[in-house]
Formats: sequence, structure tokens, C-alpha cells
Amino acid sequence: MKKVLFVCVENAGRSKMAEAFFKRYAQNKFEATSAGTNPSQKTNPAVVKAMSEIGIDIDHQTPQRLSDEMLSDSVVVNMGCMDQESCPALFVRDIINWNIPDPKGKSIDEIRIIRDTIDLKVKELIKKLED
Repeated sequence: MKKVLFVCVENAGRSKMAEAFFKRYAQNKFEATSAGTNPSQKTNPAVVKAMSEIGIDIDHQTPQRLSDEMLSDSVVVNMGCMDQESCPALFVRDIINWNIPDPKGKSIDEIRIIRDTIDLKVKELIKKLED
């Protein structure tokens, strides 16, 4: 089964949203996970709220550290980098870069826009993987 790994620095917002959308739409055709180079202690509460508004619960998903094992045999999607020193794109070749703004510190309205952008990009990625 093809694996997809969504990466960012904290694994507390963008990558968690992408993983959740991917799992919703891929319908077990692919395996998805997410991780960060410097993971936060918990998922961003505003992101949890934005996702719950559309019926996706990510409240109990703990951010996890990116590992070499995760990278092997995975299609890797970098969500975007706020911290260039910890940017996952520095450590991975053949990475897909989405350059999505970090929801950290953003208003709920801004997070909804980020959420909806990730939703569309995930649908496009699944379509490409199915071709």
C-alpha cells in the first residue's frame, strides 16, 4: 500500500489537518500519517475547533517526531516552513512542497481558510496518486 507522510515543524496544525482529510477521502486505498521535526506537546486547539466544525475530530492526536522509518517508501508532503532551521524540506529529497501558512497564532477565520486550502490540496493529491 502506498504511504503518504505529511510533515511540518510542530505537527500541531497543517499536517494534522492534511492527515485527517487524507484518511477521510482515500478510503483505505493509501496509508497516511503526519509528523514534525520539532513536534509540539499537543495539537493546536484552534485547529481542533476548525476541524470539528466540519465533523473531523483530531483532538486526541498527539504530535509526533519525524523519523527515518516514516520517510522510507513514503510520498512526503511538506506543508510549509515557519522555522527554516527545522524545515522538513531540508532533510528529505523528492518532497512535495505545498507552502501553506502556519495556523499558529491565526484567527479562527484564517484557520478556516487554511483548512479549506488543505482540503482541496489533499483531494488533488489523491487524484494524482490514483492515476
